[in-house]
Amino acid sequence: MVASAFNGNPLQDLSDHLAGIVERIGQGVVAVHGRHRIPSSGVIWQQGVVVTAAHTLRRDDGIEVTLPDGRTVGAVLAGRDAGTDLAVLRLDGVDQDPVESGDAGSLKAGHLVLAVARVDGTGASADFGVVGTAAGAWRTWRGGQFDAFVRLDGGLRPGFSGAALADMRGLAMGICTSALARGAGILIPALTVTRVAGELLAKGHVSRGYLGVGTQPVKLMQASMAKLNLSSDRALLVVSLAPNGPAEQAGMLIGDVLVELDGKRCNDMDDLHAALGSAGIGQPLKVALIRGGERSECSVIVGERPQRHSC
Repeated sequence: MVASAFNGNPLQDLSDHLAGIVERIGQGVVAVHGRHRIPSSGVIWQQGVVVTAAHTLRRDDGIEVTLPDGRTVGAVLAGRDAGTDLAVLRLDGVDQDPVESGDAGSLKAGHLVLAVARVDGTGASADFGVVGTAAGAWRTWRGGQFDAFVRLDGGLRPGFSGAALADMRGLAMGICTSALARGAGILIPALTVTRVAGELLAKGHVSRGYLGVGTQPVKLMQASMAKLNLSSDRALLVVSLAPNGPAEQAGMLIGDVLVELDGKRCNDMDDLHAALGSAGIGQPLKVALIRGGERSECSVIVGERPQRHSC
């Protein structure tokens, strides 16, 4: 953690403390050259491993990284996950200390934070702000699971996706991304980074369950709820089926209305994503649905989601 020598001037003390955090965290922040024009940022998460925001990489090969000491070296893409907007790069023969991370769950709305980036040859760059929203575990609209939801009070400057977000103790709470919320920066929490990066390093992708259905929310009529003894008027209407996907193989039809998954209510997409964790791949999922005004059931063997598909 950063320690500052206080000199009796509160503003100068705060200024010196912030500069110390940027200097310390900046030693673990790199510039990632994976797109045209301005680079994005990345963070040395462990020896020889850099994490960055996946949406900033526009190519899989020819990626380079500029280190804190000014050297530019080649990097190999180990994997990327659109669900959490995280990508992992391997650096061979690079001996750089990783950042010291903290628990993003400790952040609260109003806490002061520093985004530390590296976007050019002039050294580390910083952006000072506050936490706009802090809450518990959150599932992204792409299906990724975050250990905490932390939204910054504004958008990110160009090149700051992939930057480290530091608290006032000088700990990296995770990395920033602009791809998961309109007009606001979102934190990919450190616990999420560690978990997803481990899976990407091991097999190059993150496994998620897959039914092969396209759905949209639907509101049930009171008469249907009473007839079928349902406690909620929310459900999911099946509007498309992937050819030969798990749902189609199980006999599901377009127009079916999903109401329960393994005995739990299916009110929205969050409920559907929650039922499709990696642990369920290859296992049967009991689906209760409404077809032709009557309750019906089928068992779907959960597949592994193709990397460019959703549910």
